[in-house]
Amino acid sequence: MAGDLAGQAALVTGGASGIGAAVVRRLAGRGAVVCVVDLDGSAARALASEVGGRAAAVDVTDLGALAAAIREAATALGRLDIVHLNAGVVGVQRGVSDLDVERYRLTVGVNLDHVVAGTCAAVEQLRRAGGGGTIVATASLAGLIEMPLDPIYTATKHAVVGYVRSAGVTLAAEGIRLCALCPGYADTPLIARMRDSFGEFPLLTAEAVADGFEAMLAGAEPGEAWFVQPGRPAQPYRFRGVPGPATGQPPPDLAAG
Repeated sequence: MAGDLAGQAALVTGGASGIGAAVVRRLAGRGAVVCVVDLDGSAARALASEVGGRAAAVDVTDLGALAAAIREAATALGRLDIVHLNAGVVGVQRGVSDLDVERYRLTVGVNLDHVVAGTCAAVEQLRRAGGGGTIVATASLAGLIEMPLDPIYTATKHAVVGYVRSAGVTLAAEGIRLCALCPGYADTPLIARMRDSFGEFPLLTAEAVADGFEAMLAGAEPGEAWFVQPGRPAQPYRFRGVPGPATGQPPPDLAAG
């Protein structure tokens, strides 16, 4: 597959380390020119230099700065074809009575607000390039199942999955594919402080998650949430037994109101 993305331009948030860095290298290895967006500007520039791309130092909770970075990348690269909204933080709420409001706002800002604002900004640039393209938001397995150890993180990732499933239907009509990548626990800097607590629990590598990302580029449908777990191929999560059509249109009683 080397070279099959030649002529395409990509942008990855949280792209200087962990899953983001693995995806940046994978995209560049397939011929894409990649803009590495990260809070750590030095690390972003180092990786961009390695892969022959561009770098932008951005706090993704600054939604104006995020939109500007996406706009500037599209201008500098001539277009955007692939956008991976990957930046994320853990919530670290271990109960239901110990809310750290500052950390809560940060978690929502990075994990959810950046995905919503980043999608809107990316869609604008994909439209200007003639339509089409792919946006992948990194959610988590915690966006599909419960994770009692961190309910705030889990809430934001469920919200990302819901947003992608809903907005993905609308954007599909324009040929824009919006999907969610939902990896299980991965051995990345995100869990560095709690790494020892996992013991022998099987962790994904960043490369394994990048494999899942590539599988999504090849075969994901709009609005799908693909899970990645150790020892099995990445695949879309099937939401079964939920009543109601996924047509993108409101039910008649709501439309009438």
